[in-house]
Amino acid sequence: MVPRKGSHSVFSVHLHLVFVTKYRRKTITAPILERLHEIFANVCIKTKCRLIEFSGEVDHVHLLIDFHPDNNLSALVGSLKSASSRIIQKEFSEHLSTFYRKSVFWSSSYYVASTGGAPIEKIKQYIQSQDVPND
Repeated sequence: MVPRKGSHSVFSVHLHLVFVTKYRRKTITAPILERLHEIFANVCIKTKCRLIEFSGEVDHVHLLIDFHPDNNLSALVGSLKSASSRIIQKEFSEHLSTFYRKSVFWSSSYYVASTGGAPIEKIKQYIQSQDVPND
């Protein structure tokens, strides 16, 4: 993937995120998944990030995001989860009421991993192979 440029930086930070529904309930339908894709893409645009890939199953979703370093990771996750939860609860309230008594959608936890680029061992070897000054 091509690095992007900021005002004082060149960066390529890719994150794999996984969000799980509250109590791992099987609440996600095809229309909900489609709407989640739209919501996540919009939040990413507003935060200078890019949603590269998105998919999910009945109880969780996966996102691959080209992350902009102006963001705080936990704030981005909070924005993604809160915006999507609020909109999904509003638009699919009848469907969700069969699963939840309270207005919830996501579990409070999430998974995140940095991804892409060279494997860690290759980077370690490259750093170790630098021509260190002898003075």
